[in-house]
Amino acid sequence: MNAQEPADDVRIPRAQIGSSPQHLLTTLLGEYLDSSEADLPSTAVIAILREFGVSESSARAALSRLVKRGLIATRGNGRPPVYHLTSQAIAKHRSRMQHFLNFGAHPPHWTGEWVMVSFSIPSSGQAARHAVRKSLSSLRFVGLYDSVWIRPGREAAPVRDALSQLLHPVEGARWSIMHVRFDEEAGPHGPASAYDLTALAAAYTAFIEQYAELRVAARNGEVDAARALVARTSAMDSWRKFPDTDPDLPHHLLPRPWPRQQARETFLDIHSALGALAQARLVQVATPYWPDAASWITHFRASHDPARPEPTGGSTAAHSLPADGGPGPAGRTLH
Repeated sequence: MNAQEPADDVRIPRAQIGSSPQHLLTTLLGEYLDSSEADLPSTAVIAILREFGVSESSARAALSRLVKRGLIATRGNGRPPVYHLTSQAIAKHRSRMQHFLNFGAHPPHWTGEWVMVSFSIPSSGQAARHAVRKSLSSLRFVGLYDSVWIRPGREAAPVRDALSQLLHPVEGARWSIMHVRFDEEAGPHGPASAYDLTALAAAYTAFIEQYAELRVAARNGEVDAARALVARTSAMDSWRKFPDTDPDLPHHLLPRPWPRQQARETFLDIHSALGALAQARLVQVATPYWPDAASWITHFRASHDPARPEPTGGSTAAHSLPADGGPGPAGRTLH
């Protein structure tokens, strides 16, 4: 792509809003709001979601669902309603942002140990069997055989709690949790064979290709603020599935070449370069409905300080955005 190409000619991927505006709103709140003290008017939320083509009725429905999930709560009884993030949501958002931004930064410390789960459920317990498999998948276990599931590492407390809760009430159910080592980790009968690493590598490669042009445009300053908000959200929404699905296997079990590092660098280049612009656009869109928006809207970014691996917030509260929505000044990092 020619570095002198106008920003309007840069192909910006559409926002990947997952299954619903509720998913999109959760992503936006996690990325750009980091305080339970902020009063967030519903009208500001509607205006923000309009940037992504979400209708007013769908935006209100998303707000209602997040209230039912306990991520946001209403403040007072005014009309239009005013919301705020719950303290539980803030803690969850910070943890998830740290997870998304730090994933792949360092190879896992490998001791050769795996956690193995084996279970037996009577034929009458189909619902329990389905619930166990769903729970094991969410804990990043994978089925080695039908009722034998594994994951790398030593941490067994979460799966122990999950199986106890799910299977203790099921008559005749039995389960075991073991720490094991395999004589042949990488062979056709070893644990590595349980993972579809070919499909995972293809997904990383597709991510790299999808965002290659945007990565160059972001680094060259060719993305305006309005496009930055949608594009940065799209990149996060596409990247966030990898930390939740990649088993983070030790290096010797991965195919060569392994594209995760290039995918991570693609994501971080976009996320870092467009953070201040996306934040400024949010402030611009929300301020007519939320005068205090600039005091509360922030953005997360990955820290480059090895001693501070957690995300840090960025603030452009004191920065102005041109009336045409073009690029504004870069934000400052809060430590």
